Amino acid sequence: QVQLVESGGGLVQPGGSLRLSCAASGFTFSSSVMRWYRQAPGKERELVAGISSAGGSTTFADSMKGRFTISRDDAQNTVYLQMNSLKPEDTAVYYCNARTRWYETYWGQGTQVTVSS
Repeated sequence: QVQLVESGGGLVQPGGSLRLSCAASGFTFSSSVMRWYRQAPGKERELVAGISSAGGSTTFADSMKGRFTISRDDAQNTVYLQMNSLKPEDTAVYYCNARTRWYETYWGQGTQVTVSS
């Protein structure tokens, strides 16, 4: 059974930091591309960041460049999203996404991030 379990969300003040984790199981994590998406109320889901299998390549949405970092630990089947200099507009539900080498796609249940003073 495939599972993607996000954690680490919460309430943070503007300028603060959070580290999200996504623990994966039930598929071959090491050969999968991992991504973080987010969805704010009333808006479409958008790509935040992605990391290739083996971590050799990362991508970020323009508004996250320089503030967010994505990394993976294949030994722990976990992908991370380090978010710094958070802004109120970063408030959203953050979702973990996996795409396997066979192009199967899986989603986590999401974790709420709220940036507010």
